[in-house]
Amino acid sequence: MNLRKGRILAVVCLVLLVLADCKGKKAAAGGDAADATGAFDWKRYAGSEITVYMVEHMTSQAMVSQIKDFTEATGIKVNQQITPEANYFDQVSNALSSRSGTPDLFMSGAYQIWDYSTAGNVEPLDAYLNNPSLTNSDYDYGDFVQSTVNSMKWDGVAGHAVGNGPLWAIPLGCEVYLLAYNKTAFQKAGITKVPETYAELLDACDKLKEWNGSGSYAIALRGARDWGTIHPGYMSVYKNFGATDFATEGGKLVSKVNSPASVAMNEFWVDLVRRGGSPQWSSTVWYMAMAEFGAGKAAMYFDASNGEIQVDFQSMKEKGNIAFTVMPVAKAGDKINSNFWIWSMAMNSNSKNKGAAWLYLQYFSSKEFLRYASVEMNNMDPVRTSVWNNPGFLKKLEAEEGYKESWEKTAATATIQFTPQPAFFQTTYDWAETLQDLVAGSRYPSVQAGLDALKQRMDTAVAE
Repeated sequence: MNLRKGRILAVVCLVLLVLADCKGKKAAAGGDAADATGAFDWKRYAGSEITVYMVEHMTSQAMVSQIKDFTEATGIKVNQQITPEANYFDQVSNALSSRSGTPDLFMSGAYQIWDYSTAGNVEPLDAYLNNPSLTNSDYDYGDFVQSTVNSMKWDGVAGHAVGNGPLWAIPLGCEVYLLAYNKTAFQKAGITKVPETYAELLDACDKLKEWNGSGSYAIALRGARDWGTIHPGYMSVYKNFGATDFATEGGKLVSKVNSPASVAMNEFWVDLVRRGGSPQWSSTVWYMAMAEFGAGKAAMYFDASNGEIQVDFQSMKEKGNIAFTVMPVAKAGDKINSNFWIWSMAMNSNSKNKGAAWLYLQYFSSKEFLRYASVEMNNMDPVRTSVWNNPGFLKKLEAEEGYKESWEKTAATATIQFTPQPAFFQTTYDWAETLQDLVAGSRYPSVQAGLDALKQRMDTAVAE
């Protein structure tokens, strides 16, 4: 009898495992909501209620201003929760790991998606996007700037580049990395040519020291001990030196931060910070760098130069003196390899309201809403071609000297420059800490020694 009971129990367990596997595969393909049939109807999920997590940002401000209109159009109630960026990603990670289904939607970048998707907490969106019963015929997916949507695709294999695999999120706004400079500062220092190469940039830093009195300096850069220091201008220059963060060798992901190209780049970056950076560089985050540049403390700013920041520049003391150009490269004419940051919206794979969540995501990534967000509000750089061509947006850009031309030259080759892998935050935090040590010059005898030690730690972090 015990043997029979054991066999019956084994069969029951096997059936349950098969059913669970089928359920998991169905969820991965979009679940019941993605199987909807019939004509498209904004009222399909009227009476539903969803929760959306947003970071405190211009993008979320634009969405919040239109939530009432969305509810009137769909009958879907929206509970939004807005959190400052310093705490936002921890909040999202904790909520997703609880698998409670809350939030239904959340703002994210690509780096976070690598972690969340490999943990099974993000819903692939292809089945929703490709279902005419769920996606309005005028949505026009082809209108998106292709590089932005490609950056939200990944096949889930550590070491494989973005651009292939499921679509994990829909872009809302993006940023590339340009060099902003103060024209008056350049005039005071006798600089007649905007730096085009790294050598010219270092020369400008020497001439701009204390250009506006004691405490003023040449170039505002991030330096805080977190991933944000590595991803903007630093990673763009890193790629321009021909360096890569990881490579797959013998089926294993291995760090390449101590390669000759990486060593050369970091020697340049250490020199740049020492000759031109803020005395408080090691605690500087992006909004501090932006504020010091806009206030006339820094003569240049190499970081996010998007619509949100332009608005802040225009409200600051130096607003009439600011112009934009492409980032410097090793020699004039070299290809520009800018990193990409894209604020996107993703769906929780454990959401109980996926259909309603998709309608929200579709509504707030539509051509009309993103036009409104960039023209009437102050969203980041647009992710839709139609917005870049909109007369109202072009008029708005007229106040930003050199911005449109520099963005177009940079965005043409911009992509996610990091190698996708789930230990991104652990490895980039360690990277930023090592960079601080290299600039301080106290822990390692050379840049090579510091990067050799960093490689060992990064290899351990990605060993699984």
